[in-house]
Amino acid sequence: MTARVLLVENDDRGYRAAFRDVALSELPPGDVLVRVRYSSLNYKDALAVTGAGKVVRRFPMVPGIDLVGEVVDAAAGFAGGQMVLCTGQGLGETRWGGYATHCRLPADHLIALPEGFDAFQAMAIGTAGFTAMRCVMALERHGVAPGGRPLIVTGAGGGVGSLAVLIATRLGFAVTAVSGRREIEPWLRELGASAFVERQGLAASGPALASERWCGGVDAVGGAILANLLAQVAHGGAIACCGMAAAPELPTTVFPFILREVALLGIASGATPPAQRAETWRRLARDLPRERLAAVASVAGLSRVADLARDVLAGRVRGRYVIDVAA
Repeated sequence: MTARVLLVENDDRGYRAAFRDVALSELPPGDVLVRVRYSSLNYKDALAVTGAGKVVRRFPMVPGIDLVGEVVDAAAGFAGGQMVLCTGQGLGETRWGGYATHCRLPADHLIALPEGFDAFQAMAIGTAGFTAMRCVMALERHGVAPGGRPLIVTGAGGGVGSLAVLIATRLGFAVTAVSGRREIEPWLRELGASAFVERQGLAASGPALASERWCGGVDAVGGAILANLLAQVAHGGAIACCGMAAAPELPTTVFPFILREVALLGIASGATPPAQRAETWRRLARDLPRERLAAVASVAGLSRVADLARDVLAGRVRGRYVIDVAA
């Protein structure tokens, strides 16, 4: 029996991604063999498939940092046929990931598909929604709450941003969505955003401290935009930062931190401990409007991933793609 995988290689013939048939016995070791149903297309996946960024740390590699599927045979506390999912945990970077019909994983990387979610919904959320939820939870722990100034969400047209808009509005925040694409403003308002700001207005260098506009924010872009947000957050507020799509540099000063007690909360969801993973999925089940996921995510076949990855990197994708690995 074989697995169909999208294999990335990097050697004297260059960086390339191609489909291969691999015997199940040749899959990397793990406690549980999963028949994958869906994966998803994240920014990291786009970098891995195209080679545009140094995401893959071992070759050959199967990208796909998310997966959901069924356990093939009872193993390590999981029943045969049980639906399980994995997000992060080194998938697509140091361990073969979800762009395959089968994947073998350590048992502690997997969780049972949370009650109330189906396979499509789990991957419509995936790492992007998981990260968005962790950002909101971090802001809550810092005391950022609805009812005052708006919460700002950058990269709102992408996976993390669009799902953060859904979650934050469900929790009662007035959300201001930031994007470089004015044409998606109606869609963002349908998701719940009450205001829209064009990215260009936040991308230029600004003062070290500006008028207080935001109670806090979720930022997936970094760079000058993050610096400007920090300068505009109200006293005691916070920004949860989870990405650097614009730039990894942060051209700011200590003024927001020591004059307004603003906090910068870093979020790295890939290696979240099991207890926190379970709690995050419980919060997603409670606070993410699952009936709205179809407005954020659509299904595409794995055969289209290379083209879609280029669209993701060019900023042409709205929301999320759930990847059907059999198509």
